Amino acid sequence: MNIVEVGPRDGLQNEAVPVGTDAKVAYIEALADAGLTRIEAVSFVHPRLVPQMADAEQVMARVPRRDGLSYIGLIVNGRGLDRALAAGVDEVNVTIVATETFCRRNQGMTVAEALDSFAGIAARAHAAGLRVTATVGAAFGCPFEGEVAPGGVAELVRRCADTGADEIALADTIGVGVPADVRRLTGAVREVTDLPLRFHFHNTRNTGYANALAAVEAGATALDASSGGIGGCPFAPAATGNIATEDLSYALRRSGIATGVDLDRLLSAASYIGERLGAPLPALLGRAGDFPPASPTPALR
Repeated sequence: MNIVEVGPRDGLQNEAVPVGTDAKVAYIEALADAGLTRIEAVSFVHPRLVPQMADAEQVMARVPRRDGLSYIGLIVNGRGLDRALAAGVDEVNVTIVATETFCRRNQGMTVAEALDSFAGIAARAHAAGLRVTATVGAAFGCPFEGEVAPGGVAELVRRCADTGADEIALADTIGVGVPADVRRLTGAVREVTDLPLRFHFHNTRNTGYANALAAVEAGATALDASSGGIGGCPFAPAATGNIATEDLSYALRRSGIATGVDLDRLLSAASYIGERLGAPLPALLGRAGDFPPASPTPALR
């Protein structure tokens, strides 16, 4: 199972404590050292809206470049793509929010305008050799309009699949979904596309990990997670942190699903960013420790 690490972007964007460029680069390097191969490192949105991402270009200029390591930039419009291309990202993640109210608040455009924008972005990104993910935000529920119909989400997915998406991500932006919703939404989406499915869960109501395991059973190829469990959406009320990469990795490993993640190094990366934020992390594995614990090295005689 591929885990897409979103801590440097979705994790930090909602944190009140500013994190400097040096610390962001060190954090990203530590995540790469832990075996994470797809890292959503930055977003290219207006700094006035998301101040934590104001140094996106500086971060991308300094992150380590390695074979098999892919950096993702989140964008919401053509100007964001211009910046992403100039900064040298490997992939772009383009958000289309499932409801009109949230789409206007998040992106300043209607859903129809966001879909039209996506088509142009995907064409330009492909021309530059970039992979394109279409993320449907608030796919499980909206903080302003309430329930979101799976059929409506599926129609957005179909439009994105038809206009250039390489991967579809379904985001529970405010953490309202339960496993039954995951199965229901996956079924609706599978009726319109066979593109790889990625899921983005928040643990707002303590259902994020159950949802992630349900998504795996439903055929997900990738899961987003944020080391330490930090983050949230600055445009959605009460959108608390993402599911934690270390807690998810533990659950997957104990379920017999390989992730390629070194948990000890991942815990060190989470601890590093937690110290910079100056607050306890929501993730639990760092408090309880791995199981079974590592065997102590026998003493020399």
